[in-house]
Amino acid sequence: MSNPLPTIPAAAARRMLLGAQGLLADPTRRATTASVQSLVERLGFVQVDTINVLARAHDLTLFSRLDGYRPEQLKQLLEGKRSLFEAFTHDASAIPTTHFPHWKPRFQRDRKRLLAHAWWQHHFRGTDGAQVVAGVKQRIEEEGPLRSSDFEHSEKRGPWWGWKPQKAALDFLWRTGELVVPRREGFQKLYDLTERVFPELHALPCPAPTEHQDWACTSAAERLWVFTPKELADFWASLEVAEAKQWCTAALKAGRIVPVQVESADGELRPAFALADWEARLAKLPEAPARTRLLCPFDPILRDRARALRRFGFDYRFEAFVPEPKRQYGYFVLPILEGERLVGRLDPKLHRDRALLEIKGLWWESGIKATKARRRALDEALERLAGFVEAREIQPPS
Repeated sequence: MSNPLPTIPAAAARRMLLGAQGLLADPTRRATTASVQSLVERLGFVQVDTINVLARAHDLTLFSRLDGYRPEQLKQLLEGKRSLFEAFTHDASAIPTTHFPHWKPRFQRDRKRLLAHAWWQHHFRGTDGAQVVAGVKQRIEEEGPLRSSDFEHSEKRGPWWGWKPQKAALDFLWRTGELVVPRREGFQKLYDLTERVFPELHALPCPAPTEHQDWACTSAAERLWVFTPKELADFWASLEVAEAKQWCTAALKAGRIVPVQVESADGELRPAFALADWEARLAKLPEAPARTRLLCPFDPILRDRARALRRFGFDYRFEAFVPEPKRQYGYFVLPILEGERLVGRLDPKLHRDRALLEIKGLWWESGIKATKARRRALDEALERLAGFVEAREIQPPS
């Protein structure tokens, strides 16, 4: 009989994900640009999002791990030091600039996909798309960094699918690596030539497919510790699942990873892989900070909704784009992390004109009692959040 696979209990799998994604580290440690850089490198990237009903997603993600974090620090890393750059993973993200060469295969892939996709036909209908793209790039070559608003277009076409062709051209040039975003003004992107902003990185050759595959899977595995091939492929969104499976086969043969079965929150056992030294890593993890924290809807531990359900028994759906009458909870709902468990969620809204943080709704998970100690810990988390978003008053749910 063959030996059964090692089993990783649900609590251990949960701890390893929290530890790998920086939620077991001391949030009161000193916050500097260097520590913020280290945190982003540990996470791999931080998703950037425009919704600002409370604070920007990237700022909330970093603040939940570092009390002293301030948005100016990320801005300095992106625009001053340029040790981070903005590009796509599964969405727009702030990424360590050292990873830039591994975006070159993605730039090539996205060029082919966008040209063949309905996106191109929709945005450039009635125009010569290639000519619009060339014209936009030429203006930036001659004038320097420009915003979408610097390109006039009189026809009103509505949101998203009605972008003016020049905006679509900017996005195409950014997604394909010909332009980068050296800075934002009022959260509007400014675009410039990649060779002007990152001349040395721009000149580097594109990694070979096998080199990129190994980097993408190895770096994802280091940030997950326990994973399936699909989770590896999804981490950077730069590989197909078949490529991740191929890497797992080779890494297993080389002794870099081991097969395991992972217990889900509901007790079900599922096959997966883990780093070969997962037990030693688990033993070194610190206890979770003794506090309650409010997580961004785009937090790394929530990004994969199916995994969040398996690890935490927490069924989360981002409802900002759900029509209001159909929302179960709210527009920008923050999960409540208590130690190593997700115990509830709340729906906040910042009224900047009144410096008021309104809590529109609060829901505890099934089986979680709203004890005095739990409410006190939540109140402390809300006080920290209010300080971060510069609210002077907190209005609890009615």
